[in-house]
Amino acid sequence: MKLNLQKPLVIFDLETTGLDIVKDRIIQISYIKVFPDGREERGNYLVNPEKPIPDVVVQLTGISNEDVQGQPTFKEIAQTINKIFADSDIAGYNSNHFDVPLLAEEFLRANIDFDFSKRNMIDVQTIYHKMERRNLAAAYKFYCGRKMEEDFTAHRADEDTEATYRVLQGELDMYTAERQEEPERILQNDMKFLAEFSRMNNNVDFAGRIVWGELKDRAGKNILDKDGNPIMTEMFNFGKYKGTPVTTVLNIDPGYYSWIMQGDFTNNTKQVLTRIRLREASNLTR
Repeated sequence: MKLNLQKPLVIFDLETTGLDIVKDRIIQISYIKVFPDGREERGNYLVNPEKPIPDVVVQLTGISNEDVQGQPTFKEIAQTINKIFADSDIAGYNSNHFDVPLLAEEFLRANIDFDFSKRNMIDVQTIYHKMERRNLAAAYKFYCGRKMEEDFTAHRADEDTEATYRVLQGELDMYTAERQEEPERILQNDMKFLAEFSRMNNNVDFAGRIVWGELKDRAGKNILDKDGNPIMTEMFNFGKYKGTPVTTVLNIDPGYYSWIMQGDFTNNTKQVLTRIRLREASNLTR
C-alpha cells in the first residue's frame, strides 16, 4: 500500500559497534526517504566509529575495521544526515528503542540539536509485535509472503532497511477495514496515528529518566484540563525525586540540574532537561 504522507518519511537502520547507547558508535547508516508524491530516495553510508569494531559485530554484520578505514566519521556527515531527516517523520525497526536514541547521541556529539520530539516516529517492530509479536524475518515472511533470506543478506543496514519498508507497506495492506473485522485491528494510513500506535512508553527522553505523568494537586487528586482529561507533565523517573514534576524540582533544588548535567547521563537526557528549564525560564519572563 502506498503510504499516505503529509511530509516526507525517512525509514532508516543503523549498524553499530554495540548496544550501549552512550558508548557505542554507528558503523553504517542506511535510509529510504519517501516523499508525499511517491518519490523514493535511498542512501547508504559506512561510518568510521573511531574505535575498534568488536569481532562479534564483524561476524554479525560483515563490516570489518578495514571496511571503515578511510570512511567519514559521523561528525563529518552529520550535517548531511541532519538535512535528510530535518523535514521528515521517522520510521525504523526497533528504532524508538535503539536506533533513534543512539542517533540522537551521535547528533549531540556533533553539536547538532536535532529535536526528535517534533517528528512522528513510527516503530515498525512495535506495530508488528502488537499485532503478531515476532522478529523482522518472521514479519517479512508473514507480510511479504517470502523468506527474508531469499531476498536479503541478514544484518546489513541497507538490506534490513529495504525489508522494513516492505513490512510497513504490508502491515498497512493487511490491517485495513476491508480485511479486518475488529476495529482495534485496523491501522490508519497516517503517520501521526502510526507513531502513536508505535509508542510503548511515556518517556520524555529516550533513556526514560524523565517521563510523562499526571499532574496532581496537594490532596493527591488529578488536575484536569477544560475537557476533563488529566493534565500531563514531565516527571523524574529515578532517584530521590522519582514521581516529582521536573518543574517543581528545578524550583526547589536548582542544584539538581547541575548534578545531572555533570553526571553520567545521556546527552539526550541533558538536552531534554535543558529544554524544560529554558521553557520554564521563558514562561516566567512573560
